[in-house]
Amino acid sequence: MSKQKRRIFIVVWLIVLVLLLAGALLIGPSGEEQEALNATMRDAVLHEENRVSLFGLIEVNPALISAFTVTGILLVVSACIRIFVIPRFQYVPGRFQMLLEELVNFFDNLAKSNSPHRNRFLSVYIFAAGIYIFVGTFFELFGVQAITTSGRSVALPAPLSDINGAICMGCLSYLIILSGGIASNGLRGVGLTLKEFSLPISMSFRLFGALLSGLLVTELVYYALPLSIGLPVIVGLMFTLLHALIQTYVLIMLTALFYGEVTEPHPKKTKPARRSAGSAN
Repeated sequence: MSKQKRRIFIVVWLIVLVLLLAGALLIGPSGEEQEALNATMRDAVLHEENRVSLFGLIEVNPALISAFTVTGILLVVSACIRIFVIPRFQYVPGRFQMLLEELVNFFDNLAKSNSPHRNRFLSVYIFAAGIYIFVGTFFELFGVQAITTSGRSVALPAPLSDINGAICMGCLSYLIILSGGIASNGLRGVGLTLKEFSLPISMSFRLFGALLSGLLVTELVYYALPLSIGLPVIVGLMFTLLHALIQTYVLIMLTALFYGEVTEPHPKKTKPARRSAGSAN
């Protein structure tokens, strides 16, 4: 990009920011009744009030609806890619084919570098987990609305911003590590895995705290400052992008590292044979 184009780009962005600031100051706070800030932040953690009906059978957290939605989207997209895209791969790849190949190679190399002895299933799992965390985190930016049982409209959050979803992801990663240890070293692999008993707790609360903090900071900016037109968008996008990239990398890296440790072959120690008295003489 030339210097002239760069200057034009900066000037355009400054004009947009000035217009957003002017619009926020001119419009002022909305006259509609809003939920109190402390109630909003408390409900974002505990989900005591804003609950959604699941097919009219049970009241659930909005994050569960987000989890079902994200899972369905990923399954449909995966099926479409497998049926319509992969059979048409060419020797000279296009942009989308190159993107898919680079993505697969990244997770495959990550699994091989951290677990050289047993990595085929590991690469598949960290690919699926990484894509789910990344897409699930970005899902909240679309602002998909759901009607709560009290008749209020709420935006569906990221699936892992709910403590239950984060715990499930952490425990699932721990079970994958445990299965790798059993497959490689049997009962000794179980002991190696159980030694890191705090791993699922740290994984779960790291995901939950990081993803929830983005939501709380955005809500805080929206309620506390008279800039509710532009600033929450910038803050929400920044936090969501950082959390999607960082948390995806952290979880798959931790899973790959511990999986590589427990799957490393540990040969059984053989006791030296005792020599008889006759052979000694």
